[in-house]
Amino acid sequence: MKGGHPRNIGPMLDSLRCGARTRAGTPCRSPAVRGGMRCRMHGGGAASGALPGNTNALSHGLHTRDAVEERRQVQDLMRRSRRFLKEIE
Repeated sequence: MKGGHPRNIGPMLDSLRCGARTRAGTPCRSPAVRGGMRCRMHGGGAASGALPGNTNALSHGLHTRDAVEERRQVQDLMRRSRRFLKEIE
């Protein structure tokens, strides 16, 4: 006992452990943050992740709903154009 008083480590030992794996492949032994499944080092922080409606994470927009719909329309136009060209030959 350092300092002459007993340490209260019971809650620490009873807490859930982080569900992540280390680089060595062993389970992380840190306690998970309150209400989470990961420790503070593996993404369990209170403010981790993007805020709802965050547009800073968009890097190119290739997979946005509008871009996918536009590609579908272009593919459909190409398909109909090929069909039309075969008919007039």
